[in-house]
Amino acid sequence: MLSHFLSEPAPPRRVVVLGSRGFVGSKLLDVLKARGWASRAVPRQEIDLCEPGAAERLRSLLEPEDAVVVAAALTPDKGRDVATLMKNLRMAESLAQVLAETPCAHLVYISSDAVYDGREPLISDETPPSPTDLYSLMHVARERMLGHAAQAKNTPFCVLRPVAIFGAGDTHNSYGPNRFMRTALKERRIQLFGGGEEIRDHVYVADVVAMIGSVLERRSTGVLNLASGRAVSFHDLAELVGRLIGSGVTIEALPRSGKVTHRHFDTTALARSLPQTKQTPLEDALRQSLEELQASSGR
Repeated sequence: MLSHFLSEPAPPRRVVVLGSRGFVGSKLLDVLKARGWASRAVPRQEIDLCEPGAAERLRSLLEPEDAVVVAAALTPDKGRDVATLMKNLRMAESLAQVLAETPCAHLVYISSDAVYDGREPLISDETPPSPTDLYSLMHVARERMLGHAAQAKNTPFCVLRPVAIFGAGDTHNSYGPNRFMRTALKERRIQLFGGGEEIRDHVYVADVVAMIGSVLERRSTGVLNLASGRAVSFHDLAELVGRLIGSGVTIEALPRSGKVTHRHFDTTALARSLPQTKQTPLEDALRQSLEELQASSGR
């Protein structure tokens, strides 16, 4: 659940986006530009938070009235080992060093629903984190590290934990809508593990960045899960993608490597915290994503 520092929405003086070339960061910058908000993109190519001296370079560009959005992380496709964990923690360490000397007006950390035990069938904002691998442990640790730094300087701090995000521009090609859309367009097939029985929640990237915008303009604090509340099976999702593309898309079964698990999210806290946000219906979100993918590929 979130608390809002501002009773009436007002844009921050400037939004600094760390991880500005990633999936969420780049989409957020597009929205900020469309709204006419001042922003500052900080890609890894400019400041690599893993490298020595990163804190000094970041400190030189931050201003006291900045809202900082942390969307920079090495995701599981980059590695699930200890070395990747430590790189992610060094990013948070660099930022914590900066915040200790140059506090900002608002800090927003984009975490993940991976912090919860994947075997938990129903998750709400009251569910305690229970990391089961190094990636989920990383997000829990970074939440605590940044929270500690923010608290020391009375900086408003917000943690957002989105479920699997989909949409055109995804950089991870993770199993689910993103991979289904790409393979259906390119190979005219969708591959499912087993029968695709698992039920999951997925959230549209445009809705995620809209919710981040709402948090920024209210200077919100607290922890909030970002989910649609409309869990569907991978099989139904694959069929919907195939139907939107048209005839000729086949669905293939691959051997299953693990047990079937289902996962639902209670979005009561989301509705109470951000009542002004309206999420895009799943079919509309997939259709818009497919149109963007087709346009980008020149089809």
